Amino acid sequence: MLNQRLQQKLIQKLSPQQIQLIKLLEVPAIQLEQRIKKEIEENPVLEEGREEDDMYEEQNDNDDDEYDSSQDEFTLEDYIQDDETPNYKLSANNYSADDRKVDIPYSTGTSFHEHLKQQLGLRILSSEKQILADYLIGNIDEDGYLRRDVEAIANDIAFSQNIITDEKELLDILEIIHDFDPPGVGARDLQESLALQLKHKIKILNGEENLYLKLANKIISNFFIEFTKKHYDKIIQKLNLSDEDLKNAIEIILKLNPKPGSAYSNPLNRNSQHITPDFLLENIDGELILSLNSKNIPELKVSRTYANMLESYHSQKDKHSKHEKEAISFVKQKLDSAKWFIDAIKQRQNTLMHTMEAIVQYQNAYFSDGDETKLRPMILKDIAEKTNLDISTISRVVNSKYVQTHFGIFALKYFFSEGMQTDTGEEVSTREIKKILQECIGSESNKKPLTDEKLAEVLQEKGYQIARRTVAKYREQLNIPVARMRKTL
Repeated sequence: MLNQRLQQKLIQKLSPQQIQLIKLLEVPAIQLEQRIKKEIEENPVLEEGREEDDMYEEQNDNDDDEYDSSQDEFTLEDYIQDDETPNYKLSANNYSADDRKVDIPYSTGTSFHEHLKQQLGLRILSSEKQILADYLIGNIDEDGYLRRDVEAIANDIAFSQNIITDEKELLDILEIIHDFDPPGVGARDLQESLALQLKHKIKILNGEENLYLKLANKIISNFFIEFTKKHYDKIIQKLNLSDEDLKNAIEIILKLNPKPGSAYSNPLNRNSQHITPDFLLENIDGELILSLNSKNIPELKVSRTYANMLESYHSQKDKHSKHEKEAISFVKQKLDSAKWFIDAIKQRQNTLMHTMEAIVQYQNAYFSDGDETKLRPMILKDIAEKTNLDISTISRVVNSKYVQTHFGIFALKYFFSEGMQTDTGEEVSTREIKKILQECIGSESNKKPLTDEKLAEVLQEKGYQIARRTVAKYREQLNIPVARMRKTL
């Protein structure tokens, strides 16, 4: 049996303009320039530059009384008059000749994998072995490790390169890569990487006697598990060492790099990329001056050629063929798209500035001198309430954005943290607690490091009511090992 019911639903549907704005809010400064260039390439109506004032005045005097604009989706004036002053940069780029230009530092250089391939080019290998070595290098991760199974790599090479190889041949080639700089590269695990680095040091000394280097190599090769668990008494007993001998050997090991590729793969140097801040915050005579970093973002305007084409159509509407009317419809669509895009850029810049101004105001004490302990507890909801914007909008603004201050470049996410109350009722940031936790661990006895329970007691004595499990969580977030692993001889 079929039943018919009348049901009313209220559905919120985003307009194309809203969707475009949402996407642009998520884009950082360095990608915005590329996004604008892409839009200009795809829309012939959109151009770089600024319209001259007299063009607008001339156009405003040429209204066509016979054309009924109410029958159309828009009028030409919608696209011209609204954009007389395309000020979507919000005074963020009003640089004059005598302005002080701040150079934003960025890193350059060869990427990690390029560095390895350059060294491969210096080796005399057959063309087939060159391909195999190149494939192995491509499977080395940014930390410098070959974590994939060699047999699986051999199968991949057979499938993708049509070269039949085996595990032994690949391991022979991997030995060549093990000689590359940085020492330890191409290792399958930490133990192998440390052993390779020690062998490199021994090789540099040309076989010269070095008891502690050889002892360090023996510890890594034969007692790695005991070393990682800091069971030093077992190592001393099995190798019949003095405390001083073990201490000197371990000092050598601790100076090795657990991530040999890290010098080339840090966030500021990976593939020669660099951070471009979205905001510039200057402290001038105690006053914080905020601006958008819009140096490479062009002004946008509607093409005069296409605007004239539409204007001509308005004055001779009945004289055009069906094909010409279709062409004019295409121009209208592109004009519509151009206006939406320009408006979305304006709203993006306005929203970004509005949000960052609220963050600076909220964290004014911190931005004045960069003292981390002055960071107030702040969550997305706090800024949403100050700006009257939705939390999701604040989240999109904060994501992947950076600000350059007089004390460094920071991701906007850095300024957000939860808070807790001290025993006096004062609200403090969890970041402040983490800093004090670091200071406590930094000043502890190396021979008797503080346990999480003891650290919780120390913090409670300082007025921070914090549980042991919370101390453990903060310690892990700071990448600080447990007390037993911090113990030294």
